[in-house]
Parts: sequence; C-alpha cells; structure tokens
Amino acid sequence: MVKRLKRAEGHLKSVIAMIESGKPCLDIAQQLSAVEKAITNAKRTLIQDHLDHCLDETVGPLNRDQRHSIDEFKTIAKYL
Repeated sequence: MVKRLKRAEGHLKSVIAMIESGKPCLDIAQQLSAVEKAITNAKRTLIQDHLDHCLDETVGPLNRDQRHSIDEFKTIAKYL
C-alpha cells in the first residue's frame, strides 16, 4: 500500500515540476493519469485487504455454503 502511494506521490511531484517548467499540456495530462491510476490501485488494495481480513474476523467460522457466499462477495467486490 505504501509503495503504491509513494509511486503516486512521485508522479504528483513530477506533475508539479512539469507545470512549473511549462511542459506541454499533453505531457502533464499523461502524468496526471498515472497519478490517478496509482491512487485508484492503492484504494482498491486497501478495500480488498479490509474485506479479506475484517470480514472473515467478523463472521467467524462458516459452513461450506456460507463460506461460498462470502467468497463470492469478495470476488465481485473486486469489480467495484
């Protein structure tokens, strides 16, 4: 998670430097897109990790059918 956020931070610093030095808008937009992707990936990782750990702790041991429902929920949440 920290690695992903540091990557976003690096991209954002690059964007600021590019703006300050008058780089072309296309180049800046491409770099901003990289910032967005890095932050989106960090958020997705955080949410998935939360579901994987906290949900299991909350519901406790389950039978096979119930476990299947929880696992299916975790899988479909990846598409949000």
